[in-house]
Amino acid sequence: MPIPLQVTFHHMEPSATVERLIREKVEKLDQFYDRIANCQIVVEALTLHARKHYRVHIDLKVPRAEIVVNRDPPISDEHNDLAIALRDSFDAARRQLEDYARQQRGEVKSHENAHAPL
Repeated sequence: MPIPLQVTFHHMEPSATVERLIREKVEKLDQFYDRIANCQIVVEALTLHARKHYRVHIDLKVPRAEIVVNRDPPISDEHNDLAIALRDSFDAARRQLEDYARQQRGEVKSHENAHAPL
């Protein structure tokens, strides 16, 4: 079953090509973790230091939790490219999903004694 997906563009024209790329990336997340209930993506064009950069905000609803990726783009030429900004944001979302899935399976180690005096 496809994930309900909402894509919003701020300070830029909506793009069917970008939306299609986002849908492909969301499908890959769904293949990794198939219990995503909802996905909202905001793609925003920013002008930083007279150059256009992109910020991608990802909000995933999963059972009993919400996974949010909301990173400001680094001031570098890389994030002048929307494809790279999408890649980096979706990589961060995948890592957070991996952590969440491990936690759900009980594979996360407890660090109860991490702050105990020696």
